[in-house]
Parts: sequence; C-alpha cells; structure tokens
Amino acid sequence: MAKASSVYICQQCGYQSPSWMGKCPECGTWGSLIETIEESQKSKFKSQKLIELEKLAEVKAVDSQRMTTGFEEFDRVLGGGIVGGSVILLAGDPGIGKSTLLLKLAENVASLKKDKKVLYVSGEESAFQIKLRANRVFASQEKKQIPENLYVVCQTDVDAIANLFWENDFSLVVVDSIQTMTSEELSGSSGSIGQVKYATQVLHKAAKEKNIPLFLVGHVTKEGAVAGPRVVEHLVDVVLYLEGEEFSKLRLLRAIKNRFGTIMEVGVFEMAESGMIEVLNPSELFLSQRRKNTPGSIVVPTLQGRRPILAEIQALVTPTSFGMPRRVATGVDYNRLLMIIAVLSKRVNLPLGNSDIYINIAGGLKIFEPACDLGIALAITSAAKFLPISDRLTAVGEVGLLGEVREVAESKRRLTEAKKLGFKTFLTSHEAPTLEQAVKFVLNNH
Repeated sequence: MAKASSVYICQQCGYQSPSWMGKCPECGTWGSLIETIEESQKSKFKSQKLIELEKLAEVKAVDSQRMTTGFEEFDRVLGGGIVGGSVILLAGDPGIGKSTLLLKLAENVASLKKDKKVLYVSGEESAFQIKLRANRVFASQEKKQIPENLYVVCQTDVDAIANLFWENDFSLVVVDSIQTMTSEELSGSSGSIGQVKYATQVLHKAAKEKNIPLFLVGHVTKEGAVAGPRVVEHLVDVVLYLEGEEFSKLRLLRAIKNRFGTIMEVGVFEMAESGMIEVLNPSELFLSQRRKNTPGSIVVPTLQGRRPILAEIQALVTPTSFGMPRRVATGVDYNRLLMIIAVLSKRVNLPLGNSDIYINIAGGLKIFEPACDLGIALAITSAAKFLPISDRLTAVGEVGLLGEVREVAESKRRLTEAKKLGFKTFLTSHEAPTLEQAVKFVLNNH
C-alpha cells in the first residue's frame, strides 16, 4: 500500500508546510494552516486501472450547436452562445450584479428550453429572497409569470448538489456562489482553498459527464483573485469578469479565458431598477449627455474587444495652488498621461509645468490602449487654451516620445463607427503625422 503523509496547507494562499504553524509566513493569516493527508509520490505509477486508447479520428463529433443566453451581449462574449457541458465562472466585486444577471439568464434559458429544467442553486440567499429579486427582474417584461421549469435550491452541500445532476434532466445549472459550497469530506470552513477547489472539481465532473452547462459565481477578493488564490480559474472552461464603477450604471462583461471562443469581445450592460439590461449601441449611451462646444472635450473611437465604441475624453487644466502640480487620471493609464504631458511640453511647447491636469473618460469606461493618446493630448490642449474642439471631429492615434503620431489597429472600423454617429472630420496619422500638426489643425478649426 502507498504510504500516506500529512502536509499543512494554508486555506487562504495555498502555502504548504511539513509542520503546523500558527501564522502563515506567505500571507500572514493566523490559524489558516490545515492538515491534509496525501499519498506518497511513489505510488504515482503503480495504478492497476486499465486505460483504453481511442483514436481521435474515430471520435464521434458532438452537435456543436450553441444554446443562446437570451442576451446578445452575453452570447457575443461567449463566442456565440453556451457550449454544452461547459463550466463558466462569472467573477466580480460583491454587489456588481452577478446574481441579478444570472437569474435573468436562467429565466431566458427556461423560457426557451421548456422541455428541460433550469436549476438556480443559492448558498447565500433564501428562496424568498430570490423570489423578491425575480419579481423585480421580471417586472419589466410583458409576461410577468416566472417559467414553471425554473427551479431554485438553497443548499451549500456540494455533494448533494452534484447528485441532482444525475437525478434530473437540466438544460442549465447556476451555482451562486462557489465560496459558499462545502463538503463533509473536508475539515476546512466554507470559502477556504480546500473547500473551494473540491467543490469546483465535484461540480465540474458532474457537468462534464452529464453534458450540462454550469455557471459558477465567484467573488473577487481584496487582492483581486477570484474565489481565493486563482484555484478555480484553472479548472473551468470560461472565466468572465463583470466590471463597473461603484456609482455608475454601466457594466462591462469581459472574457479573460475562453476555450470555445475569443477573449477579445466585450458585452455592455446597464444596471436598472428592473435588473440588468443589455446595451446594443454603447456609443450612443456614452455620448448621450455630452456637452458640445465645451473646451477640453473630444470624442475618440476606441476598441473594446473587437467592437468600436465612441467615448468622450474630458480634460481640465487649472493653475496649481501648491508647489507640486497634480495629475489625475480616471479611466486611462496614469503613466501614459504623464508621458503625453511631457511630449506636449517638449514637442509642442505647451507650458503645463504650473498646471493641475485632470483626465476623465465620461460614463465610467476604461481605455488603456495607446490609440487614445492623440485624443488625450488634444483634450489637454483644448482645456489649456480654453478653445473648444469641433463637435464633428474625432481623433485616433498613438503618440510617440518624438512627437510623432502613429497609426493604430482597426482604423477603418473605428472611423466607420464614427461616421454612423455623424462625425465628419477624422484626425489620424495620415492627416497629422506629428502631434504639433494635429494641435495646429484643432486650434485653427475650432
């Protein structure tokens, strides 16, 4: 028989120690090292289980038709819909709208797949609380009746939940959240690394063997990890992040891992009183409250995934009240902003050394691609000179340290989106090869 040995594993960061310690030396958590029994590595190659080889050419192809989520934006991010048997992790900060979005998604699937059951498992709320949210989410629909094939289970025993996969014919299962799932096989508390990893493995196996799509909800920790030290992300097929500012209604759904599609797509949603609503034309949303003929404002066609979105860059330049000028960046890279200010001062001779500079992307959008460099530079120039930029002008380009304007990827798609919304003048590296030429063009045509 294989020899067994014990190792002490930190339930917060995964640090392993041969002996017990009161404080984890890796993350500094007290009382987090739990003894775990593991077999000796000598028995690794002594398994008597026979494994049958299978030719890949003879493997029967499974129907690749995807199941729609009822959201065009969600289907876009997944690569066209839900693949059968896929395990999808939806992560995000607490209160961002994960449960609301998945409850509506479960209702959409239940309405489309009336011959099969849809299961919503909650380890955080009671059935009464879920019903209250369901009434609010479905209140805006013409048919307010909740589908008869949408079931709810309030349970944290992961082994009992896994048995439901074999006893029922589900078209979709949602588990909210993976941190609340526990098993009597382990001694750790809910949310510990051992419990989370075991629960994910059990549900993952059941979903794969029964070919049932599974959604797992995972909260983001203070360190930015999902459900602990990234132990869940490696086990699932798709990892989605739901992002948004605390005081903004805008929500962005991004894929950082997708075995069945691209990770370049982004879904846009808006948090309303009736739940999560998809935004099919984000550009109109971001520009709906734009003030025209105002210094320091310019529209930039940016790419979120592979979709062009028009966003407003706002700049404010004021005299410095203290000795050191302030630079504040909201929605753009701070170091990129400092570089653009330096290029404006050196190559365009724009005096900014005694000015506080604030940059903001209206609507809560975040832009970190260098294509917005030219827009940031022109917005700062407009605010410093107090001259408005033409309402029908949009600019896109990367600014180099030598003051040159470089061409960016997908320029035609960006400009096509701008034309749809009525923009007439397009400032790129072809019209203005240098930042100085771009600044002169804007100041002469304001």
